Amino acid sequence: MQKKERYIAVSDFFQQAMPDAQTELQFQSAYQLLVAVMLSAQCTDKRVNMTTPALFKAFPTSRELAKATFDEVYQLISSISYPNSKAQHLIGMAQMLESDYNGEVPSTLEQLTRLPGVGRKTANVVMSVAFGKSTMAVDTHVFRVSHRIGLVPSRCTTPLSVERELVRNIPPHLVHSFHHWLILHGRYVCKAIHPDCPNCGIRQWCMFASKHL
Repeated sequence: MQKKERYIAVSDFFQQAMPDAQTELQFQSAYQLLVAVMLSAQCTDKRVNMTTPALFKAFPTSRELAKATFDEVYQLISSISYPNSKAQHLIGMAQMLESDYNGEVPSTLEQLTRLPGVGRKTANVVMSVAFGKSTMAVDTHVFRVSHRIGLVPSRCTTPLSVERELVRNIPPHLVHSFHHWLILHGRYVCKAIHPDCPNCGIRQWCMFASKHL
């Protein structure tokens, strides 16, 4: 099977199986999404969703968060991975939103990655989910699943190289959905340790499954 055919087959399957795929993070604004994505690094969305209601109640906008003390934020996110650095980054991010962006979350990669604690992956999620841009955030699920299926070659050894390969081959209007398809597929089917190949809907086009079934 040619790569183009594999992309089309996988895309067609997911459009039928998960036509409305979205992030599992819970949020009500671009600010809340940015906070949630920052907290989700090395942490499950489930844990983040258990933590953010109290955090958003205490700091509903960046204005309140910018004035928060480290201890106030730390206490609310202590169950999250790396709470020390994340508390510092959240406060710093909010302060820059207030000082540089009038409290509004910016919509470009350059502006977002200026914010403390915001890297390319986080920025891509915010641009895609909050602003509808055709950006591909590559987390561990996207990286693993895209390699296993055969959407990207083995020479793509970094998240950036995977991102560029995927965006090069996915129609712009499907990039947003493809991001969520790969994440959800990796989270619930194509798991890191025990991929459920026998019950996988795309196994007939998957290079990993062809070698292990």
